[in-house]
Amino acid sequence: MSQGSSPQRMLRDIFVPARGQYDNIGDILLRRQLLDWLRASGPLHVYVGEAPDGYAEGLGLTPVDVQYRSFRRWYAAALASAARGRASYVFKPGEIQLTLIGMKEHLAMLPVLALVRARHGRVARVGVGSRNFAPLPRALMGPSIALSNVSLWRDEATAGYLGQGSIMPDLAFAGSSADSSDANAGGTARRDVLVVSMRSDLEYPSGAWLAGVRAVAADNGLQIWCVTQVLRDDDKCGQLAADLGGEELRWNGTGHDEQEQRLRALYRRAALTVSDRLHVLVGALTEGAVPAALLVDAKSDKIARHFAAAGLHDVSIVSAGLSAAEIAERLQNLLGRRVAILAGLAEAQDELQTVRRLLDQVLTTESVR
Repeated sequence: MSQGSSPQRMLRDIFVPARGQYDNIGDILLRRQLLDWLRASGPLHVYVGEAPDGYAEGLGLTPVDVQYRSFRRWYAAALASAARGRASYVFKPGEIQLTLIGMKEHLAMLPVLALVRARHGRVARVGVGSRNFAPLPRALMGPSIALSNVSLWRDEATAGYLGQGSIMPDLAFAGSSADSSDANAGGTARRDVLVVSMRSDLEYPSGAWLAGVRAVAADNGLQIWCVTQVLRDDDKCGQLAADLGGEELRWNGTGHDEQEQRLRALYRRAALTVSDRLHVLVGALTEGAVPAALLVDAKSDKIARHFAAAGLHDVSIVSAGLSAAEIAERLQNLLGRRVAILAGLAEAQDELQTVRRLLDQVLTTESVR
């Protein structure tokens, strides 16, 4: 065929890392979504590292996916496939720490990326956000970004900092409620729960925080449930349950897929989810629960940034300096915005389907030379 003919579809091997924080179910939500998107674009070669069985099962890997626990074998396979002109590479989604350790994927994979591109393969990164914004790491990221066919960041601050690419909602927003009729204001399922989940590495909530949460639960007839979605938060979950007079859904770090299903079942009953963890709030929202980022202080705007990229604003409440009554009032105001928040979620999910189509087009379109 002559130059200028219509593009044709080509399915290359897709090499993608899916390892993450093995104690964090939120990492599974992101990576599983991306893997589900990619299967239509080519055979998957997935690096999971020393993932425990529950983590790997939570990723939803299929018998046709090629799974690697050895980085060397996965890397060698990527180089061999790239040399044959059969490989594409997709970066894992989620948060990157722009330190030498945190950037090892973006630096170590440069030879693979260069060979992939030299042999007309594709490189993509979707749903990536930065934790820190220092100048030197930004410069080190330059070659990796330059070799990418598409870069889509999950918040505006990251896009502005790295200077190339567009913004998209976080991949976890693509999750669908198991009961689609209740993912909107017309749903009839009973919501009788207020979910609480807080980070273990931040200050414990104040007395006013605790009293405000108890008050809004009592005013709305909601039963408080404290849950563990990240293993390191488990002790704090138990303490919060005791202080709030609530029930607890704890986790021992095994059976990630089973714990996710237990959490989702509870989120489907939740009217409101109170947390300072991004993917607790996002996961619960996809099951129809109103998200409330009730922060102990104003040190981080991570949740606000990522919800804003999905078109959802004003879900964060800085509790420092607020009375219990003020906290309860602000939580009640969020509950009153349920219809608008769920409508915003639907729009974000539509946008993510557009991203999915773009990614498939980038990975499978081969210009006929």
